[in-house]
Amino acid sequence: MTAQQTGRVTAVHGSRFLVETPEAVFDCVTRGKKGGIACNDRVEITPTSSTGAVIDKILPRANLLYRSDRFRSKLLAANIDQVFIVTAAVPSPNPQLLNRCLVATEAAGIPARIVVNKTDLAETADLLARLRPYVALGYPLIALAAKQDAAAMQPWLTGKTSILIGASGVGKSTLINRLIPEAEIATREISTALDTGKHTTTHTRLYPLPDGGTLIDSPGMQEFGLGHLDLAGLQDAFPEFRPLIGQCRFYNCRHLKEPGCAILASVAAGQIMAERWHGYVSLLKELDAPRY
Repeated sequence: MTAQQTGRVTAVHGSRFLVETPEAVFDCVTRGKKGGIACNDRVEITPTSSTGAVIDKILPRANLLYRSDRFRSKLLAANIDQVFIVTAAVPSPNPQLLNRCLVATEAAGIPARIVVNKTDLAETADLLARLRPYVALGYPLIALAAKQDAAAMQPWLTGKTSILIGASGVGKSTLINRLIPEAEIATREISTALDTGKHTTTHTRLYPLPDGGTLIDSPGMQEFGLGHLDLAGLQDAFPEFRPLIGQCRFYNCRHLKEPGCAILASVAAGQIMAERWHGYVSLLKELDAPRY
């Protein structure tokens, strides 16, 4: 039997994984029905041929970004330094998708940045104005037009492991191709190895950056479930709530309609964005929904 090797998962498609080791890149499967493997996981594998291998073990993670509903979880990436949530004025942005992505990054303990693409469109000015309050929450805004230039991203990426997430159509693939000229070639190679489409991001994949670091592209999403959070985790994932937790009249305040709620008072005073509070309420309703 070939000796066991340690490598990094560089692409995920269903039950197939590309794993890069110091010696080669292997097309891998898992033993039995074992899953739960994310892009950028460090794993131990046993080669079964010059190009194939079996994943034996996932090594301990620094963090894990994922979304979930009551039925299943969708792993996005592990061991990452930062998340870039890409949005654009066209197609019409979904504010709650942005907020859910931000909640997920807070829950995972991973810094998030908001990328506003398509600044060449007139509609983008209004979107930037709506998003400026997020800077005060600790989420930098990076504005660019990926079709023309992605230089605004470069200082954030060098030496880091980053992931792009966001809705379909916001320009993640264009941004990847602008930042990494070889990405289209790499995409074709990965698609061939994993037998997937060549023109649409259908799986998560990792690319080395020219100036150091790595960038992970992920499939476009229309929703972001957070079924893995409990009430305390949900409340803590809103940084604007944290200074006010414990200041409500009732110790078990859920910040919905209770009298003497410090968070509701801040929403009424315009100190907390109503949009963010409505997102919290929506997530709390999902958390309270019966599980069958």
